[in-house]
Amino acid sequence: VVAGKALDNQKAEIRIQLKSPSGARHIFNDQNVPLNEIVIQLQPEEAIYIKTNVKKPGLHTELTQSELDLTYHSRYKSYKKTDAYARLLLDVLRGKQATFVRDDELLEAWRIVTPLLNEIENRSLEPFLYKFGTRGPKQADQLLEEVGGYRRNLDYSWPDARL
Repeated sequence: VVAGKALDNQKAEIRIQLKSPSGARHIFNDQNVPLNEIVIQLQPEEAIYIKTNVKKPGLHTELTQSELDLTYHSRYKSYKKTDAYARLLLDVLRGKQATFVRDDELLEAWRIVTPLLNEIENRSLEPFLYKFGTRGPKQADQLLEEVGGYRRNLDYSWPDARL
């Protein structure tokens, strides 16, 4: 989870990077082969897309990243998106409790998070500073790469289907 104030954009998404296929560098003449990735975007617009490596059309063996786009608003064009609070209030009126946290879930969440909060407070840890309007502190990307093995592909940008 990467979170902060005054970041370069406001979004909530889940990224799952797949392992590098064996022999990919050999097939694509020792090019740096980005990892295939499944992206589930929750905000600002719901979307699921899969970034995948493909051979460019033609006689040369050149690599490009493409996507399988399952963007919600492109699939359901006539659907009018409702505000999250409107859906929540409608669930309240209908008596649906599935969108609310149960008391045992809340207690368990606090049981997990409280030791972390105590550690932060006891060690007087300082937050990493970052420039307004950027992706956040560089240490966050370094941690993702070191601990999670996540490799960010700076050459790729998702062509939003709305444009």
